[in-house]
Amino acid sequence: MRVYITREIPSGPLKKFDSAGIKYDVYSGDTPIGRDELIENVKSADGLISLLTDNIDKDIIDNATSLKVIANYAVGYNNIDIKEADRRGIWVTNTPDVLTDATADLTIALLLAVSRRIVEGDAFTRMGRYQGWAPLLMLGTELKGKTFGIIGMGRIGYAVAERAKAFGLEIVYYSRNRKHDIEKKLGAKYMEIDTLLKESDFVSIHTSYSDSLYHFIDSKKLDMMKDGSYLINTSRGKVIDEKALVSHLENGKLAGAGLDVYEFEPKISEGLIKLDNVVLLPHIGSATSETRTAMANMAVDNTIAVLQGKKPLTPVNSPFSE
Repeated sequence: MRVYITREIPSGPLKKFDSAGIKYDVYSGDTPIGRDELIENVKSADGLISLLTDNIDKDIIDNATSLKVIANYAVGYNNIDIKEADRRGIWVTNTPDVLTDATADLTIALLLAVSRRIVEGDAFTRMGRYQGWAPLLMLGTELKGKTFGIIGMGRIGYAVAERAKAFGLEIVYYSRNRKHDIEKKLGAKYMEIDTLLKESDFVSIHTSYSDSLYHFIDSKKLDMMKDGSYLINTSRGKVIDEKALVSHLENGKLAGAGLDVYEFEPKISEGLIKLDNVVLLPHIGSATSETRTAMANMAVDNTIAVLQGKKPLTPVNSPFSE
């Protein structure tokens, strides 16, 4: 048995492959693996551990004649052709739950950073422009008493809501299904998306991604947002029309934004980079040692289970169902 891993991940969990008598190879480049190299390496692979940056489409799967499992090192799996995997009898797995807290923490960090101008203030200070305390220096926005709108009340959305509640924010949310238990626990209020955008001082996006959510937050929806509000996104970049977002930040409709993901990732719109009222992070929502190691453990465990003839722990498809 042989497993191919498309990027270096925490090495500790890989020792499980040694114990199971499974060989593995790891792509060691600093950038995402090239398509030709990926195709060449999956030809003889029984298992594949992939990243969101890897487009595992029909062509890739067709070349992987021995493949039995694709373990995505992420919660999302829109980078994988699930239908083709089903047709070929290949399990697809992901890494749910383990990155909830890390992503929720980062969301709050972005919220505080953009509302209190922390990154801007750091740059201001490092440039030697700080001349002493002044009443109007770097005025930001307080959180307490403001309305915090959450789009997507799944595991991460709920974890963010718990944290936001501690800052005295009023929680409103939009989700495909109402979460009455969360409403009771947090005093959260369900709103349709248009109403949420109109009434929220801060909007944070926590949806999963599918083609139906492409540009879900477009120019029209940005127009609906409250003047001087803030937008946070730690979900998927393509949910937002980035060109429209730049326009609404430039014209002052929005006071700021905090982004960890981008529409054309890893490319970032030049307009965003030029703006002082935007905090930009390099997709590090799950980037803690604890979380990345837990993700590696889950991907390895899923892979070993399938290669030993068992059902994976966290499947996202059912290739052998009737």
